Amino acid sequence: MITFRPLDLDSDAEVEMLHRWVTHPKAAFWLMQGCDVAEVREEYRRIERHPHHEAFLGLVDGTPAFLAERYDPRYVELVGLYEPEDGDVGMHFLCAPTDTPVHGFTRAVITAVLAWIFSDPDALRVVVEPDVRNTAVQALNAAVGFRVVGPIAKPEKQALLSVCTWHDFQAATSALPRLGATS
Repeated sequence: MITFRPLDLDSDAEVEMLHRWVTHPKAAFWLMQGCDVAEVREEYRRIERHPHHEAFLGLVDGTPAFLAERYDPRYVELVGLYEPEDGDVGMHFLCAPTDTPVHGFTRAVITAVLAWIFSDPDALRVVVEPDVRNTAVQALNAAVGFRVVGPIAKPEKQALLSVCTWHDFQAATSALPRLGATS
């Protein structure tokens, strides 16, 4: 069972775990490789305080397994870089690094994250902006219904703007009706 809860930034153990995840070589596109624990905590405090950006710990059967962020692209990440539509929700996700990968796990996570976002009836479209070089996540995005809008220049990277409606997600994943994500 996949569940979501806010990060506990007062827990040193949780922040240290998050630091290991975002600075791991497999998280290079997360752009936090050189950050220390204090900088990771401060970045997620900044997100915690932001009225239009949220970060959550994803749990699988009660065990921390991934990070999920949702944001309002009218105020965060994509301001001035595309024309937002009512109901747009920005999303980031990061699976915890592991020495024993499970086939299909990352797809299960992105599917759960999208179902969780779309469980809000006001969420009409999910917007992502992965690095143009991150072809693995672009393929994963396509598999769950994202359509490429085109490249955009962000201050920190050249990104590939992509969008996914509930209907595109449902068609790509045969998702259940908009129920069930637990937070």
